[in-house]
Amino acid sequence: MIKVGIVGAAGYSGVELIKLLLNHPEVEITKLFGHSTIGLRIEDVHPSLRKMISLEVEEFSADKLNGLDLIFAALPSGQAFETVSTAFQNGVKVIDIGGDFRLKDVEEYKKYYKHEHTAKELLNKAEYGLSEWNEKEIACASIVSNPGCYPTSVLLPLIPLLKENLLDENFISIVSYSGTSGAGKSVVQNMIFSEVNESVRAYKVGSHQHIPEIKLYLEKYSGGQADFSFVPHLLPITRGIYTTIHAKVKDGVEDEKINDAYLANYKNSPFVRLIAPAIPEVKDVLYTNFCDMSYKLLENNTLVAFSAIDNLVKGAAGQAIQNMNIMFGFSQITGLLQCSKKK
Repeated sequence: MIKVGIVGAAGYSGVELIKLLLNHPEVEITKLFGHSTIGLRIEDVHPSLRKMISLEVEEFSADKLNGLDLIFAALPSGQAFETVSTAFQNGVKVIDIGGDFRLKDVEEYKKYYKHEHTAKELLNKAEYGLSEWNEKEIACASIVSNPGCYPTSVLLPLIPLLKENLLDENFISIVSYSGTSGAGKSVVQNMIFSEVNESVRAYKVGSHQHIPEIKLYLEKYSGGQADFSFVPHLLPITRGIYTTIHAKVKDGVEDEKINDAYLANYKNSPFVRLIAPAIPEVKDVLYTNFCDMSYKLLENNTLVAFSAIDNLVKGAAGQAIQNMNIMFGFSQITGLLQCSKKK
């Protein structure tokens, strides 16, 4: 039994972590940390947790790490430096669900995240937590940087195609759609119900913070470089991400080669579901840690690949637990096949 704490326990990802970890037979949640909710009991902040867990939200400090095996940092970008550094210095493993340790270039981090990086010395100690592609390194890591939700939905369907040299790398178009929970709980005018309801809009076109993350790990795991565009959109739904990728296949590439590339690379991946020729739907992955993927090869050598994930589970808390399972030698599916829509 491992003992864990959650920093940012009252946020969307933090609460999702609590609900999932309560189903994990090898985990005990012993500490919850927060900022604006310090001194409150978590079930009073989130009534859905009544009779499930009863812990007071505390202020994070080094002395409260005693007895913990792992810390989850579920914090906005720019706020995890102290948490991760303190945990590492005290011998406590940490999984950062935010974006502070995904990039290796501090200038690139500053450009896209608009913060100075104050824990540069830990960047090379943090392993990228794309579970399906970095399992060996995750298993030995003290710090794991959980992937972003959009990159998860992009990298999983795209890496095998580039790795197997099936695509023209000169241009790939990536269009993604996300529910509003991806923006966190901060109150922003253009995120209130009356602004997003019955509408769809693109945002951060050409400047989204996940662009360099997609580029970095697409190159790392596929072994090649590709030019791509990435355009995220906001949907008037609470949770879920849907990604559509357009690319040209190389001459001679047929349906069988594409299918074989996916099967060869994901045959041992319990949370990737290749459902071709069906097309994924967000509703089929909600509250689960699955990534549903498919593709269509059109007559003009154009490939359209699709993926659907729950941004709060496979795109955040669920993938973090999948990484925790790898770090502590549990089966990847432990505690994650009991996901439920009963909230």
